[in-house]
Amino acid sequence: MSGLFEPTLYMIKGMAILDSDGNRMLTKYYDPTIFPTVKEEKKFEKQLFNRANAEITMINRLTCVYRSNVDLYFYVIGSSQENELILQSVLNCLYESVSTILRKNVEKRTLLDNLDIIMLAFDEICDGGIPLETDPQVVAQRVALRVEESPFNDQTVTQLKHKIGATTGAVLQSAREQLKWSLLK
Repeated sequence: MSGLFEPTLYMIKGMAILDSDGNRMLTKYYDPTIFPTVKEEKKFEKQLFNRANAEITMINRLTCVYRSNVDLYFYVIGSSQENELILQSVLNCLYESVSTILRKNVEKRTLLDNLDIIMLAFDEICDGGIPLETDPQVVAQRVALRVEESPFNDQTVTQLKHKIGATTGAVLQSAREQLKWSLLK
């Protein structure tokens, strides 16, 4: 029985979103023993991108599943013994969550504009390598709630900008008036 592996909840070794050139857009690795440095992570990502011709592939004794759309490639990475169906369900949740969050406009520019929200989705789907949620609607709802709870949103930033602009304008006007009166004396 020594050939069997001990069951574990830590199924996911990493999740990644790469662009059409194989550059990292967003990645999260959960097992520091596999890739101890960023250099090794990027080397693996290049291998991953170059071998993305099948939905399921084996690279460096890791099982990788992927899905692509327009100019983005979504990956979920697990150990060589991991069940591909579990990895695929996490990948589907990741892709569909991102699609819902970005309102079906899954492309590089939109992802960059909403990177903070996508990072929250990563955390809602998987925590420390343990899959937490595989329902993309639930993930999208949780992320939306967390964004609403944020003390800063577009509206508060715009209001703050107007207040600062008005205050700065008033200070500059006052300084101009004082300078004008001091020169006229």
